[in-house]
Amino acid sequence: MKARTLFFAAAVLLLAASCKTRLFNGKDLTGWGCLLQDETYAVKEVFSVQDGCINVSGQPFGFLYTEKVFRNYELDVEWRWTDGPANSGIFLIVQEVKNPFPKAVECQLKAGTAGDFVLLGGSELEEVKLPSGLLRPRFPVKPKTAETNEMPAGEWNKVHAVVNEGKIQVYLNGVLMNEGTSPVKEGRIALQSEGGKLAFRNITIKEKK
Repeated sequence: MKARTLFFAAAVLLLAASCKTRLFNGKDLTGWGCLLQDETYAVKEVFSVQDGCINVSGQPFGFLYTEKVFRNYELDVEWRWTDGPANSGIFLIVQEVKNPFPKAVECQLKAGTAGDFVLLGGSELEEVKLPSGLLRPRFPVKPKTAETNEMPAGEWNKVHAVVNEGKIQVYLNGVLMNEGTSPVKEGRIALQSEGGKLAFRNITIKEKK
C-alpha cells in the first residue's frame, strides 16, 4: 500500500510538472506588474485587456513584467500587429525593473527582425563577443540565424522560448531563430510597449526543474 501511495504521489508530481500554466488569465493583469517611462499614464491606457488579449498602445515606452521570477521553462506567446508592422519585444531573464530598457535579453519582435536577440541594460550572451578597444554599443544585437518567417500584420505569430540554466532558444512560428547563453540563470518575463500597437494572447509557461 505504501509503495502504491508513493507511486501515485510521484505520478501526480510528474503530471503537474508537465502541465502548462497560464501567465495571462485572459481577463485582467493579475500576476503582472507594469513599468512606464511616463508615469502620468495609467496602466490601462497602455496595456488593456479585451477579448482575451492584452492590447498594447505602444506609447509611452514601458513593459509588463511577471511578478514571479522564473529559471527553467518553456514559454509560449502569440502576438500580432494591430495597426501595421511596428516594434516591440519579449524580455527574458529580466534582472531589474528600473527603466524601459532593463537588464534583460530581448527577443526582438520588430517587423523584419523578429527573432534577433537584443542585449539590454548591460546584459550578456557568451556568443556575443565585442571587439576589444571598442565602446560597447548601447544595445548589442545577436541576429537571428534563419530567414524571416513572420506573418503579415494582422495575423497571429507564435514565439516559443526555451530557457534552461541560462541557455535560451527562441522559435518563431515553429522555426528555430536564435540561441544564446546568458551567465544569468533566472529572472522575470516581460512584454514591451515600444511605439507600435500590438496584441498578445495565449501566454503560457511550463516550468522545468
